[in-house]
Amino acid sequence: MKAFFSFIAVILLNFSPVHAETTDSSESGLALPRMVSIRADNINARSGPGEKYPIEWIYKQKGAPLEIINEFDLWRQVRDWEGSVAWIHKTRLSGRRFIKIITPGENNIYNSADYDSRVIAKAEDGVIGEIQKCPKKSEFCLVKFETIEGWIPKKNVFGVYENEVIK
Repeated sequence: MKAFFSFIAVILLNFSPVHAETTDSSESGLALPRMVSIRADNINARSGPGEKYPIEWIYKQKGAPLEIINEFDLWRQVRDWEGSVAWIHKTRLSGRRFIKIITPGENNIYNSADYDSRVIAKAEDGVIGEIQKCPKKSEFCLVKFETIEGWIPKKNVFGVYENEVIK
């Protein structure tokens, strides 16, 4: 009987959700990795998948994009725009797609998906905007920043993959 429990303990130790490999699908049936956003202000980021794990930091910017890299039960392991990794309860996340500007300084917002088009606004790093679309074979996404809607290069933001198409 003791050998049986030792065997179970070895299996459980080898299935640590923090170290589990990510695959193309997940417990939820959705692809991994994938982008999501923070549902509200003041979201706790924990060191593990559960409320018993300590809060490492608090996300304070509603709409900030995160990348889900792993799932365990109702918890999602996420990576943020700085590369930090933590666990967040799935109810604190939204499928709405946002970007966060990560290029330091002023970033041009263009009238069309072309560097030669007219610059209609400038946005500082850290600004969040909602993705409207990212056309196929384009380096740009159409993003809405409160009252301004314009095109921004994907390379300047976190929240969309390089070759991702969003309609």
